[in-house]
Amino acid sequence: MASSKHFILIHGASHGAWCWYKVKPLLEGAGHKVTAIDMAASGIDSRRIEELKTLEDYSEPLINLMGSIPSDQKVVLVGHSLGGFNIALAAQKFPEKVSVLVFIAAFMPDFIHRPSYVLEKYYGRTPTEFWEDTKFESYGSPYDDLTSMLVGPNFMSHNLYQLCSPQDLALGTTLLRPSSLFITDLKQANNFSEERFGFVPRVYITCKEDKAITIEYQWWMIENIGGVNEVKEMEGADHMAMLSSPDDLCLCLFGIADKYA
Repeated sequence: MASSKHFILIHGASHGAWCWYKVKPLLEGAGHKVTAIDMAASGIDSRRIEELKTLEDYSEPLINLMGSIPSDQKVVLVGHSLGGFNIALAAQKFPEKVSVLVFIAAFMPDFIHRPSYVLEKYYGRTPTEFWEDTKFESYGSPYDDLTSMLVGPNFMSHNLYQLCSPQDLALGTTLLRPSSLFITDLKQANNFSEERFGFVPRVYITCKEDKAITIEYQWWMIENIGGVNEVKEMEGADHMAMLSSPDDLCLCLFGIADKYA
């Protein structure tokens, strides 16, 4: 317990804290403190996506949690998929409270371009038919230019959960909620700074069998930021590595925490 770390686990779009149900007990069984939280309008959070306009709105539960952490303590922030933006925002606001940022097949912004850059490049490389039965809908006023997203069961089965158990796929299709990538907000937001977000060590965990954010695009983001402290590669992991390869993922997290936290 002398080496106990505090892991904060952040899910991706449409998911919730529930997706860490395999990883959380493994980390806790090794003596670590683990907090898995729902972002706004996710999991069991009572808000609806129509109430959110910005990444900061969506990230409010994490920002509130980071604000409550004593100034003499540091946490390991782990973000999956869209959760990469959540942990980047938390590090921008509280760099002194974060020992390391861990991106698991996650979107990772840089310091040079506007925050939406990696999402815009991603959409530019992704054909429309790739999304299959995913639903995109406008919400809010026409001036807001907001779009919600709810991935469909076919897209989940083929591109997110293809190496997961049928039980995990069934769980996901039951619990997913509409979300957003907040591109309009991120196009207008200030750049993440090298002095704050860039102050915190960054480790990227690649998932080689990811069909949603492909291994090629994961490496493109790593090279784009030009300053990742370490890359760990997971063989045989799809986009939902916490479900398809929880033991291997925890081994990666143990090693990262031992080295950086």
